[in-house]
Amino acid sequence: MAVIVALGAFLMTLAGGWTAQRVTDRRHLVLGLAGGLMLGVVGLDLLPEALDAAGTPVFGVPAALLLFVGGFLTAHVVERLLAVRQAAHGAENGARVPQVGLTAAAAMVGHSLADGVALGAAFQVGGGMGAAVALAVVTHDFADGFNTYTLTRLYGNARRKALAMLFADAVAPVVGAASTLLFTLPEEPLGAYLGFFGGALLYLASAEILPEAHHRHPALSTLLCTVGGVAGIWLVVGVAE
Repeated sequence: MAVIVALGAFLMTLAGGWTAQRVTDRRHLVLGLAGGLMLGVVGLDLLPEALDAAGTPVFGVPAALLLFVGGFLTAHVVERLLAVRQAAHGAENGARVPQVGLTAAAAMVGHSLADGVALGAAFQVGGGMGAAVALAVVTHDFADGFNTYTLTRLYGNARRKALAMLFADAVAPVVGAASTLLFTLPEEPLGAYLGFFGGALLYLASAEILPEAHHRHPALSTLLCTVGGVAGIWLVVGVAE
């Protein structure tokens, strides 16, 4: 059953990516919506899950929050190092580094893989728990597909690479769900991963996606797309609960 539901997540992820590439004439709206979706996923979905799962506090601070900050800083440091390396090879100052987009998309694939594992584990617990997690996974995988394609293209990667990352993101929950037929991922490592990934994703949303969305089109419609993205994730989380 978990694998069958994951196939629904596969289709929703592709639908999200298809939507992102079809509205390129409204790029500022796409980026505004992507920023809102990413902020909503981090603040309303990933971080609460990480806090529930990621073990005991470290020197008075929950481990999930330490990893969250670590993920944010890691994304910042990696991007700066790649930018410096690119500048040393003659690239224009401020030019986007394609590797950052690919790394971010790969992290989205890892997140979708974790979604599939969580889905399989939930069905191991019981049908009711499985149904609740299935609703959350399938509905927010649309946002995952949308963000995976948008992130890859934002950093200057070719459409072919963006589609490849989108397909990998779509397949990931199916692989994750199928893997639970063989083993169950311990809760603490999963929580640690979610915290770290949430920090990295928040950096990309706040430092890259949203500034780019408002750089050339500081319109009210862009802002409304961002708020709408957050509200949409809130709705998904609320319905799933």
